Amino acid sequence: MQEVDVVALGHQVLWATFALSIIFGAIAQKTHFCTMGAVGDIVNIGDWSRMRMWALAIGVAMLGFNSMAAAGLLDPTRTFYTQARVPWLSLALGGLMFGVGMVLASGCGSKTLVRIGGGNLKSLVVFTVMAIAALAAMRGVFGVARVQWLDPVAFTIPGGQHLSAVLAGAAGLSAAQGALWAGALIGGALVLWCLFKPEGRSSDVLLGGIGIGAVTAALWWVSGVLGFVPEHPETLEAVVLATNSKGMESFTFVGPVGYVVDWLTYFSDKSKVLTLGIVTVPGVIIGSWVVAWHSGHFRWESFRGTEDLVNHLVGAVLMGVGGVTAMGCTVGQGLSGVSTLAVGSFIALVFIVVGGVLGLKWQTWRIERTL
Repeated sequence: MQEVDVVALGHQVLWATFALSIIFGAIAQKTHFCTMGAVGDIVNIGDWSRMRMWALAIGVAMLGFNSMAAAGLLDPTRTFYTQARVPWLSLALGGLMFGVGMVLASGCGSKTLVRIGGGNLKSLVVFTVMAIAALAAMRGVFGVARVQWLDPVAFTIPGGQHLSAVLAGAAGLSAAQGALWAGALIGGALVLWCLFKPEGRSSDVLLGGIGIGAVTAALWWVSGVLGFVPEHPETLEAVVLATNSKGMESFTFVGPVGYVVDWLTYFSDKSKVLTLGIVTVPGVIIGSWVVAWHSGHFRWESFRGTEDLVNHLVGAVLMGVGGVTAMGCTVGQGLSGVSTLAVGSFIALVFIVVGGVLGLKWQTWRIERTL
């Protein structure tokens, strides 16, 4: 076997990730791709356009991931989403916290980066506070509470929690056949649901849904295929290069925001190296900035007053702690995780949406109270 230059290959993974992140940010800015906005449009005005965009993105990413799994290009078990243990209480409570937080902070983790690219200084504050809260939830005071009280409450699915494995076991199919059928049935249904109504066939919905879904699947390929080394030349073990989890990853925007601040703070520490998650953050901001600047939509924006500041600070803390507790955000669990057909990702996604609805209802109640 030819020896692999893992350093050069790691650089390729990071540059490919950076390029895909720029595309993600550009598409999100152009199409107003936003999970909180999608939920808000339904609750406030009954408009399902952005929800169809989000569903289309999930469907495309799901079809892409499971097609690669069926073809044997990547192994679904190499990501932390699909492990056998499902810490359901952490996923539910974390998802609920994140959902409420994204409403108070005017957008989820990815939307925060997109808004920074558009000149929003409020989102820069949210970014900083969310990063600190995320680090505290990973290794600080919130992390101790999470590990002691929430994570132990779990159930186990032998063979892994990805539905393709469950389907394969129940129907007597091979792992590849399970991935193909599960991805095609669920992903295909989401795509068809999106395209069923004219509002799901508009140019923005198609660009946002297909574009975001495609770059999510492409990043799975970068991490799980390009960055996978079957035999590291030093350890002789199989490794996935340039990821924080040591497994393959795609887009997620809570943990990586914390990793960015940690990397910048301890830059002189040689153990702090660039990873796939870290480079996605500047990539999305740059992509958003390019589109906002070129279209004339770049605007400096700051807080309207004290209440606005407090809402965003509380929202940022809830997103940082909730996103880590739920093992992902609206993109990390609601797009990347769900694309793997992981049971835990569906649990987190449901509670993120419930939290978002509760947050929107609370905002409406507050507004009506002041009238």
